[in-house]
Amino acid sequence: MDHRRLKNWSNSSSVHVCNWAGITCNEKGDSVVELDLSGASLRGSISPVIARLSRLTVLDLSRNFFEGSIPREVGYLSELKQLSLSSNLLRGKIPSELGFFQGLEYLDLGSNKLGGDIPVSLFCNGTSSLEYVDISNNSLSGSIPLNGECDIKELRYLLLWSNKLTGQVPRALSNSSKLKWLDFENNFLEGELPFEIVKNLSKLQFVYLSYNRFSSSLEPFFLALSNSPGLQELELAGNRLFGKIPDTIRNLPGTLVQLHLDDNQISGGIPPSILNLLNLTLLNLSSNSLNGSIPKELCHMEKLERLYLSDNILSGDIPPCFGNVSKLGLLDLSKNRLSNLIPDTFSNVSQLRKLLLNNNKLVGTIPTSLSQCVNLETLDISHNQLSGSIPSDFARLSTLKMYLNISNNQLNGSLPPELSKMNMVLAMDLSSNNFSGAIPTQLGSCIALELLNLSGNALEGSLPDSIGKLPFLVNFDVSSNILSGKIPESFQKSSTLKHLNFSFNNFSGNVSFSVFDIDSFLGNPGLCSSSIAALPMCKSSHRKRSIHLPVLLPVLVIATFLMSLIPVFLKSKSKNKFSKIFSQKIGYEEDEENESEEHNYPKISHQELVEATNGFNGSSLIGAGQFGQVYKGILKDNTKIAVKVISYAKSTKISESFNRECEVLKNTRHRNLIRIITICSRPDFKALVLPLMQNGSLEDHLYPSDHGLSHLDLVQMVRILSDVAEGLVYLHHYAPVKVAHCDLKPSNILLDDDMNAMLSDFGIARLVKEEVEKNMEADGSPAVSSTDGLLCGSIGYIAPEYGMGRRASTQGDVYSFGVLLLEMVTRKRPTDVVFNDGSSLHEWVKSHYPHNLEPIIKEALVNYTPVSSTMSCNTKLLHDMVQELIELGLICTQYNPSTRPTMLDVAHEMATWKEYLSSPSSLLT
Repeated sequence: MDHRRLKNWSNSSSVHVCNWAGITCNEKGDSVVELDLSGASLRGSISPVIARLSRLTVLDLSRNFFEGSIPREVGYLSELKQLSLSSNLLRGKIPSELGFFQGLEYLDLGSNKLGGDIPVSLFCNGTSSLEYVDISNNSLSGSIPLNGECDIKELRYLLLWSNKLTGQVPRALSNSSKLKWLDFENNFLEGELPFEIVKNLSKLQFVYLSYNRFSSSLEPFFLALSNSPGLQELELAGNRLFGKIPDTIRNLPGTLVQLHLDDNQISGGIPPSILNLLNLTLLNLSSNSLNGSIPKELCHMEKLERLYLSDNILSGDIPPCFGNVSKLGLLDLSKNRLSNLIPDTFSNVSQLRKLLLNNNKLVGTIPTSLSQCVNLETLDISHNQLSGSIPSDFARLSTLKMYLNISNNQLNGSLPPELSKMNMVLAMDLSSNNFSGAIPTQLGSCIALELLNLSGNALEGSLPDSIGKLPFLVNFDVSSNILSGKIPESFQKSSTLKHLNFSFNNFSGNVSFSVFDIDSFLGNPGLCSSSIAALPMCKSSHRKRSIHLPVLLPVLVIATFLMSLIPVFLKSKSKNKFSKIFSQKIGYEEDEENESEEHNYPKISHQELVEATNGFNGSSLIGAGQFGQVYKGILKDNTKIAVKVISYAKSTKISESFNRECEVLKNTRHRNLIRIITICSRPDFKALVLPLMQNGSLEDHLYPSDHGLSHLDLVQMVRILSDVAEGLVYLHHYAPVKVAHCDLKPSNILLDDDMNAMLSDFGIARLVKEEVEKNMEADGSPAVSSTDGLLCGSIGYIAPEYGMGRRASTQGDVYSFGVLLLEMVTRKRPTDVVFNDGSSLHEWVKSHYPHNLEPIIKEALVNYTPVSSTMSCNTKLLHDMVQELIELGLICTQYNPSTRPTMLDVAHEMATWKEYLSSPSSLLT
């Protein structure tokens, strides 16, 4: 139970029941008329005694952990107008007594575990007051119980998605002439699309019928929808629709923004009359049997942002006029029979981020103009008949961040060294072509690469040692080439490689890989090994060793001794210098005996803190970490505080942590950073006094201590992420002293009464010196080892470069933010057992990108149930938002620090979503 929200319920002798949290009484104060305990972390079962509140008009117990069944006695609350029990763990059937309400307007039972049939009385009870019905995301079965006797003329919202409903859409629904939102997605409904019903529903705005078993042509349904002038989204994907897209598509309302007809059995051509839908931003016709050419009329849809035509049998040219669709961000024409050249005009589409032309019959060369697509992140032109060499200008396409695939073509010539300019791309597949010559050593500059496939070519010469040194390479394949020489030791020393293939080349020499078997080395008769079974044993060379070993051994011993002195000397110098600078910045010595009164902090004595926290009693403990404990307390003036007591204050490392946090907090002021009330510093006791955050930490909400479900909604998730991003922007770019937080994680993000997020716990924060920022290495990491022997952060959130001795940086915070973002979307800790195969959260999510994200997105939409009815219905918007958040998280967690965005870029992206979700009207535009 959320004791903070219901704290005044326990003091009934001094607080009248009408003043209890969540309770509203009538004007006389003698009857409870509203009971709103949504999101209060309540559990147990719903008591039948609730029926005694006979004057209730509003009952909202949503977003809690109630189990068991819905008590039938709830149906006896005869004056109830709003009932919401959504997002709980309720089971059993919906009691027929819920149909007894005579004035009920709002009913929300969504996102539970309810089963059985929908009771007929729910809709057919002689009342016409119902406006909103949501019983989605349950396990309800049977048909939708509507007949001609049901009076549902006031119904505006009907949400039944994600159940097991069968049968046809009932004709009686045509009487609901005020219906705006109709969502039957993910059920087993069948029969024809309900054209005779929707022709009477002139108020329709959102129609979601995807992933059912409807089987019919489109023409009568499109004609019926022409009577709904406000229609904005239409989803019919994943059914058994057949026939052609009729010319009557022109009669669909011009207000239509999204149209989904994918994953059906639609054939024929794309009618030019689709041009009439000038406001479309998304058109998905993929996974059908469409044929003919792509109509040029699509190019006149100036607002089009995403166009999916993949997995059809379209033929002919790619219309060059796509270069005129200025807002186009994604174009997927893959898996068709398109031929001829790739147009030069894509360079005109400044917003283009994903271009997928793979698995067609395209010929000609790679157009140099693609290098001018300034925002392109993913390019796949594989499995075509492209020829010629890779243009050096194209190889300089440095904006690619995710994926380059030009495999399975007829490309030839040498690999241009300019490919090294693609230093942000994560995966590069150049396999199954006719490339020849040497592998350029410059590929070792593509330091973000995690996958590199050069197999199935005619590459020769030796394998560059620089590629084996790529710091994040996971998958490497050079099989079926003519490479020779020894396999560089850099590959054998790599700690990141998990998939490796050197097969069918002319490699020779000794190999000693410990984690790869013979399958990685087939067809190399010159290879030998003492550790890989099925490879011949290497011949011994005792004579050579006897000649050189006496000479080399003394040299190695002396060199090893001298090298061991260097880090000791440097560490001693750097540590002394750092300690001197840091103590000057702090402004007081570690052993200062007086309580600090600097910076005009209010003076609070140690004794006052003891009294406020009841002697630092365990009952006041609200948190503990590496460097101390946090206690809640109340000062004499009723100020609620959190006291962070630093453990082992005389320890140098702990004391420096305290000083560091003081330094950060005294120099920073921002609405998304915790403010300091005062400090208490004595030789035997050090503490920070901070405001008490009533809503605890983000950790408490993501992972409740009782292991229940979190009830953060999508709006809150985006708001929190936006707040965190804004706080980091201030630390990185606008604070008087530039700061890297270094320990971003849910437990260090506190939430105030309004669920605004504030960063806390700066105990291992780093004050980023300007001279360090100016002397960056090529990969964007400061050329100084990490400070003071502290690994910066918590396991799972630590930027990979910190493990290689890099100094803490703002880019490390960007990585941690990316992990936090992916964690919030997936509701999986970075240390969850699901990653026991050795992969990180970043790697696990990326293994699903881009084609297998759907399960992650759907789970996120269930976990973060929207609170707004408008949002609930706009599922496609929410789907796309979650996908973009995942992509942002992947970009932030790139292994190479220099390829990550700044927090300014990230905060701008989050602020855009925050503003969008905070304005319900924007969801309708």
